[in-house]
This record gives sequence, structure tokens and C-alpha cells, in this order.
Amino acid sequence: MKKTSCLGEFMRYTSLNVLGMIGLSCYILADTFFIARGLGSDGLAALNIAIPVYSFVHGCGMMLGMGGATKYSIFRGQKMEQEGNRIFTNTAYLVGIFALIFVLMGLGFSGNITSLLGADGEIFEMTKTYLMVVLLFAPAFMTNDFLLCFVRNDGNPGLAMTAMLTGSFANIILDYVFIFPMKMGIFGAVFATGLAPVISVGVLSKHWISRKNNFHFSPAKPDIRLTGTTFSLGIPSFISELASGIVIIVFNFIILGIRGNLGVAAYGVLTNISLVVTSMFTGIAQGMQPIASRSYGSGDAENTGKIFRYAVIALLGTAAVIYGIVFLFASPITSVFNSENDMQLQKIAEEGLKLYFLAVPFVGFNIVSAMFFTSTERALPAQMISVLRGLVVIIPAAFILSAVFEMQGVWLSYPVTEGIVTIFAVCVLLKSAGRKPGTEKA
Repeated sequence: MKKTSCLGEFMRYTSLNVLGMIGLSCYILADTFFIARGLGSDGLAALNIAIPVYSFVHGCGMMLGMGGATKYSIFRGQKMEQEGNRIFTNTAYLVGIFALIFVLMGLGFSGNITSLLGADGEIFEMTKTYLMVVLLFAPAFMTNDFLLCFVRNDGNPGLAMTAMLTGSFANIILDYVFIFPMKMGIFGAVFATGLAPVISVGVLSKHWISRKNNFHFSPAKPDIRLTGTTFSLGIPSFISELASGIVIIVFNFIILGIRGNLGVAAYGVLTNISLVVTSMFTGIAQGMQPIASRSYGSGDAENTGKIFRYAVIALLGTAAVIYGIVFLFASPITSVFNSENDMQLQKIAEEGLKLYFLAVPFVGFNIVSAMFFTSTERALPAQMISVLRGLVVIIPAAFILSAVFEMQGVWLSYPVTEGIVTIFAVCVLLKSAGRKPGTEKA
């Protein structure tokens, strides 16, 4: 019964989180599609320049949400309800402080940040508008990230999924309405994106209305110790968001030198698909996290190990299906993004898909491993995995392999990087095999 219950709970959490994360990945995809249709290349350029700011805000929200909610699950496993309320309250304080800083930056420094990011000429005002509205809506983005993590870890993954999907669908509909019938331009696009988390938070409020929540605000002052724990456990999520933007910039720079704008356009096809693929593995990892943290907190090493094994099986099955689809249908997939039927673009992207997505099983394993380490309070290996795959290995690999194999080297740098990091993750897992919960907090 215990085994069946454990597997059933894992399947429920992961399936709901995968669906929710796929929906969440459509936030910027919707903006990209409608801005391209309604505002053309200038609008896309403005969006691409401003995106790192969105990634930074979202990364901070995920860092606080995942860090705080992970510790909350561990306290729940230890039956420490008062400490669970304290971590919730302390995380809420941190969200408020970060959000206030972002709002002040939006009000006073939008122009400076826009110039720093390189926007000029015709796209300066559009970039500034998008960037300013993102910063002004930072409280909504961060509150949504924070509550999604806590509601999911409080035993309500279904509501978290509903909130993510509702926000994403609202964003798509409002994007269309604001950009086309109402002709609000890029302000309409970013306003729709800003309203999406507000709607999502409204859906999450049901967790309180129905009195299902086990966490509450407690009359406690900000706690430095809890703040350090939240940052430590949440930093891998922050690094992943931040590094993705840096890697895109580096890859664009390398590809421009090899194949020019055509190569960058082909890379754009891969990044759009990769965003959705990565969200599936993130969904598996986030679905595993609450159950693994709770089992770890209660000292149940057997159950904690089972949950990780279930996650590995799920990611390998998902990776096999994904790569099979990419390999067999590379041509029609590329055609969806190749509206001008450019044969060179088609050839570059098709080859890229087959090489780039060799990484999928390694990507899945690294994401799940980092989350497992975080779930069991081993922050250091989780942080190392995130830094290695996001910055330390991928950037030199891209430069070295592209110098030798040109575009094929660019595509192969992704699976090579993820493969190297997988070896590191496996070594750490084998070294810690048999460790009793709570005996190590590396």
C-alpha cells in the first residue's frame, strides 16, 4: 500500500506540474508570436533586448519561492508547523523587499537600463516601455512564483496547475485583444503579460477561501537564518533563469560569425522548442520536490530514494519520446517556424534539431538531480550543477567546438555540456548513496 500510495502521489504531482509548466512556458512565446505579427522586426528586437529583465525578475521569484517552499516541506515532514509558518512569513517579507526594489528601478531607471542593454534608435522607446512595465508588475510576477511553490508544496498541485494554465491562456487572449483590436502596440503585449500573474494569483486565492491551507502568516520579524536557507536552496532556480539568457547571447554571437542572421533564425527555432522541452523536465522535478522533501524531513530514506528513482524513469521515458519526435519530424517542425520557406534555414534548423536535442536525457537528469539535492538540503551540489551547465561548461564548449566544427560544433556543445554535468551529478549521487537524511547539509 505504501509503495502504491507513493507512486500514485508522484504521478499526480508530476503530471499536474508538467502541464502547468508547459502553460507557464507560453508566457513569452505568446508575446513573441503576437509582437512578430503585429509589430514586425522592430517589436521583436525590442522584446529580445528586454527579455533578460523579465528573466531576472522571474528568477528572483523562483529563487525565493522554491527555496522557501522546499524548507516548508521539510518542516511539514518533521511536524514543525510553527516553523513552517515562519518560513512562509519570512519568504513573504523577502518577496516584498525584492518587488519594491524592482518597482523603484522601473520608476527611476528604466531609461538607463534600456541604454545599458544596447537599445537605441527606433526600438529604444519600445524597449523602455516593455522593460518598465515588467518592472512595475514585478510584485505580481514574484507573488505568483512564491504562491505557486507554496500552494503546490501544501498538497494542492491541481490548483497550482490550474493557476498556471489560466494565467497563460489569459495572456494569449489579452495579447491578441490589446495588440490587434485595441492597437495598443508593445504596451498592450507587456500589459497582457503583466496581468497574467495577477489572474493566476486570483486563482490561487481559492487555497485560502476553501480553508485548505496549512501555512499562515505568523507575527515574526525577518529572520537572517531563514533568509540564508531560502537563498541557499533557491539559488539553483535563479541561476537557471539567469544563465539561459546569457547562453542565448553567447550562442547568438558565435552563430552570427558563422552563418549570420540566417543561423540566428535557425537557433531561434531550437530555443523556442527547447523552452517547452525544458519545462517538461522542470515539471517532473518540481512534482518530485514536495514529496521528496517531506519524506526527507520525516527521516524516510527509503521513500526519498523511491521518489528519485520514479523521477529518473519518468524523465528517461519523456526524453525518448521527445527525441523520437524531433528526429522523425524535424522537417515539419522546422516548417512551422519557416513561413518564408527558406531552404537554407530549413537545412540548418533540421540538422540542429537532430544534434542539439541529443542532450534531452542529460538535460532531464541534471534538472531532476539538482532539484533532488535541493529537496534533501544539499544546496552545494545543486548549485554546482546549475552553474556548470548554465555557465562554466557550456560557454567554453560552444567556443571550442564551433571553432573546430562550425555550426555542428555549436549544436553539439549543448549535449556535450549536459553529458559532462551528468557525469558529475552521478558521481555525487553515488558518493552520497546510503546517507541518512539530515546527516549532511552540503
